[in-house]
Amino acid sequence: MTTDNFKITDEQRDYSSLGLDENPFPYSPVPSDDPEIYCGQDHVANAVSDTVSSVLSTGKSKHLVITGKYGNGKSHTLKYARSLVRDREDVLVGYVAQPGEGFLDVYHEFMYDLGFDRVQELAYEFLAHVARKQTETNPMGAPSMKSLIDEGDILLSELVPKAIQLLSDVTKFADFARAIVHMVYEDTNLYAWQWLTAEGIRYEQRKEMEIHSALDDDTMGVRAFTALKRMLLELGYTGAFVFVDEFESVARLSPKNEQATLNSLRHLMDQNSSGLSMMFGCAPEVWQDIMSEYHAFSERIGREVSLQPMTEEHLKELVDSYVDLAAGEEISVSDIFEEDSLQLILQSSQGNVRQALSICSYTVDDAAERGQENIDTEIIQEVIS
Repeated sequence: MTTDNFKITDEQRDYSSLGLDENPFPYSPVPSDDPEIYCGQDHVANAVSDTVSSVLSTGKSKHLVITGKYGNGKSHTLKYARSLVRDREDVLVGYVAQPGEGFLDVYHEFMYDLGFDRVQELAYEFLAHVARKQTETNPMGAPSMKSLIDEGDILLSELVPKAIQLLSDVTKFADFARAIVHMVYEDTNLYAWQWLTAEGIRYEQRKEMEIHSALDDDTMGVRAFTALKRMLLELGYTGAFVFVDEFESVARLSPKNEQATLNSLRHLMDQNSSGLSMMFGCAPEVWQDIMSEYHAFSERIGREVSLQPMTEEHLKELVDSYVDLAAGEEISVSDIFEEDSLQLILQSSQGNVRQALSICSYTVDDAAERGQENIDTEIIQEVIS
């Protein structure tokens, strides 16, 4: 075999025969962090909207589980919902790809999704909050607080003891308060971050920050998360949104660890009747088992909503949305896909969003390669066979 067998080129394909500027469909349909198009279904979108809106408008905690088979859009729905609230200034939003070995992993992934910079910003926000109460300065956010410290207008040595005391009173967790405040010190902020994310630090490093406990089990994770949320409410935030994907993986844990994980989540919900919204993506069969065996947890979830396989009408709407991204002029799905070809895509994918998008992507490339003006069942058949 020689290199002549491979025809590799970076030349752009010409999709103009189909009336497209590019192939709008993903080759590997994995959920984007910032989806342009919602691939789910209206009843699911309505349930998510209702959950988010209730928390934002009332401050009361509300939770939701989204079920659906693999490839039907659970991850996509969670990430789309996250993208809608992430840029709001009154909430904190974190995404957890999967629950891991227990609640401590959920907490760890949530904190990591927030990131070092965001948690440090919260620390400066809290110092600004204290400075407004305890000094004659009036810093209205993290940047102005940092400037006052850098310029020597506020001395950390005077402000920090008051900040730690107030945050301890608010969070009921003195070690958490010390770790948050140490996020503003250059020589200890990495240790503080490692403690706050439950990575674990040595006793000597904890001692330097006067932190006495290790954040190393589920109970401590629940306590730290609750402390974070209490701090948010003190700062005027509405609360925190937690999006937990692939929740079905808890079924792979030992029965003891699965129960411990669900109990920790239940305790978190019980301790946070306001300012918390958790949304889970879960395989339907696992959620059924959880509802049967772990009533105490499942009853805390206000609602379950299920993503169903697509209908032909839904597939048309989805394809039309993608076509709009790359159409050079007013072109609809019927201009590109013959009706029989859409039916074949639906049949072959069994209504699975991921598979349907993948078929669309490859058939658009094939049709463009041949210079065809539309996509018929013959091209679809070649792609799926």
